[in-house]
Amino acid sequence: MGKLIAIANQKGGVGKTTTTVNLAACLGVLDKKVLLIDADPQANASSGLGIDVDAVKFGTYQLLEHNCTAEQAIQKTSATNVDIIPAHIDLVAIEIELVNMEQREYMLKQVIETVRSNYDYILIDCAPSLGLLTLNALTAADSVIIPIQCEYFALEGLGKLLNTIKSVQKIHNEHLDIEGLLLTMYDSRLRLSNQVVEEVQNHFSNMVFKTIIQRNVRLSEAPSHGESIIYYDVNSKGATNYLSLAKEIISKQ
Repeated sequence: MGKLIAIANQKGGVGKTTTTVNLAACLGVLDKKVLLIDADPQANASSGLGIDVDAVKFGTYQLLEHNCTAEQAIQKTSATNVDIIPAHIDLVAIEIELVNMEQREYMLKQVIETVRSNYDYILIDCAPSLGLLTLNALTAADSVIIPIQCEYFALEGLGKLLNTIKSVQKIHNEHLDIEGLLLTMYDSRLRLSNQVVEEVQNHFSNMVFKTIIQRNVRLSEAPSHGESIIYYDVNSKGATNYLSLAKEIISKQ
């Protein structure tokens, strides 16, 4: 049975998509079968793995509308052992369209169960909001990774996200765990970066991943080539960091 992990934080620009794409690729390289679900209308995870977003016929939108099966929506990517259910800008409309539906928080859970046993890991790239899309992801997930950038407003909004996770645990998904807090965009030269790391580790100790994702130019360049960091530049700091994270997650199981 595949482990389903949502990568979530309502703050934008914290490294959610970068983490989802590169973690998926690194797990794939480590011989794990991975499905990435792009649940962000910006569809950056899809284009970051070389998918032509404009040509998507079946994706997360159609899946949540129950207009296609999970099998129909799944596409192969250029990354070894990584499949994807891509997103499209249409996904913006889903929040409004799901509002009056019964069991609206369970739409994703229902459709993913059918393919779950085909994968070791299913990763969901969440939208930067706490709307119905993210709620669907958290209801379906076994655990959640929360990326936190090592910058001034790092912990802003984290309380709100943790409260949302608590209420999902109470109402929709009692088995939801926090896989870990992931520190991203770390620059060892900056005092602020080091202060944030210290603060997060002091506050949340065991919940924080040992792996820290460092700021890395190659990591920023990779998506424009439709590749993950492991294929774009295997010797870069970014590739080393995400391989380390993948190993840390595998060792937890």
